[in-house]
Amino acid sequence: MTSGLLGRRLGLTDAVLIGLGSMIGAGIFAAPAPAAAAAGRGVLAALLLAAVVAYCNATSSARLAARYPASGGTYVYGRERLSPFWGYLAGWGFITGKTASCAAMALTVGAYAWPGQAHLVAVIAVVALTAVNYAGVQKSAWLTRLIVAIVVAVLVLVVAVCLNGGTADMTALLPAGDTSVWGVFQAAGLWFFAFAGYARIATLGEEVRDPARTIPRAIPLALGIALVLYAVVTAAALLVLGPDGLAGSTAPLAAAVRTAGAPGLVPVVRAAAAVAALGSLLALILGVSRTTLAMARDRHLPRVLAVVHPSSQAPRGAELAVGLVVAVLAATVDLRGAIGFSSFAVLAYYAIANAAAATLSADEGRPPRVIPIAGLAGCLLLAFTLPVTSVVAGAIVLAAGALVYAARNR
Repeated sequence: MTSGLLGRRLGLTDAVLIGLGSMIGAGIFAAPAPAAAAAGRGVLAALLLAAVVAYCNATSSARLAARYPASGGTYVYGRERLSPFWGYLAGWGFITGKTASCAAMALTVGAYAWPGQAHLVAVIAVVALTAVNYAGVQKSAWLTRLIVAIVVAVLVLVVAVCLNGGTADMTALLPAGDTSVWGVFQAAGLWFFAFAGYARIATLGEEVRDPARTIPRAIPLALGIALVLYAVVTAAALLVLGPDGLAGSTAPLAAAVRTAGAPGLVPVVRAAAAVAALGSLLALILGVSRTTLAMARDRHLPRVLAVVHPSSQAPRGAELAVGLVVAVLAATVDLRGAIGFSSFAVLAYYAIANAAAATLSADEGRPPRVIPIAGLAGCLLLAFTLPVTSVVAGAIVLAAGALVYAARNR
């Protein structure tokens, strides 16, 4: 085994699909309900707000990834543009937040596939997908492509059924006079959890062919496709269920097709939700292992995690370590707690990405300065609209990481 560079095997299509596999996951099957509970008829406005913040983050990430096409994402950008500490804190936030997110996705698989044994199924899913990643990134990209195709096909079917059996009252799609602005911000924070997968493309920067051209194209493309799908699917569900019905459903898309007069499609939607969560989990494990690799190279994590296998050109030590930690969490944690903690940590990660992008010069491909500034402000705003328990837990974990950094540097 060697501690060398990763192989550049991924083209534009693979990069876009890996991003889509992360975004078009369990979020589209679960996020509309709690978002509607927070924002009511403002749920689509909240989706748009989350998309604006995500676009700013995506633009900043794309410009930085083109400048620094190495595994690690914002860990690398923060280190190079701000300071080693900010890079470390971004990497720490990404690894801890996305490890919790991996556990949440695995538990979603279990909840849909076998509700009575959700934790057991979650652990099995983590082990299986870690094995896929262990075999090499090219096989992971192929499986992601298949999963995305299946999920998109089911979502198109859901929209068709809902439009055929729904109401023509388009006012259900517009905010009402009593829509809470704070509720819209809360809902945007929930939606953001579903959008956050586009950064997986940047964390794979060392494995993308012609990264300076491919990454800036792949990130906004994946984000745009996901936004259109989320908006269309949520609007269709709103027309069938209305804001209250959508908010009160634990499986909103299954409820929508049942209400629209197609109960036979409910098992199909449930199966698609499990497959979608598997797709998100696959891409999440892939991205977390690459940031782990980058931090291990700089000795912030054990050096053995920086080993790259000579034949598969994959960081097998990092992949196995991430898979083990996620499997333990999937066997023990609560789904809602994992999602809340993950959202706070990942928003902190993107805040650092925007701060790093603001330091780029025009010659280095800096985006219009308003984009990273708006992205930074948006990330902080959405982070602090999360539940208090999520904010406190996230702050404690980030502070613990900062203390470890300070102790090691002394």
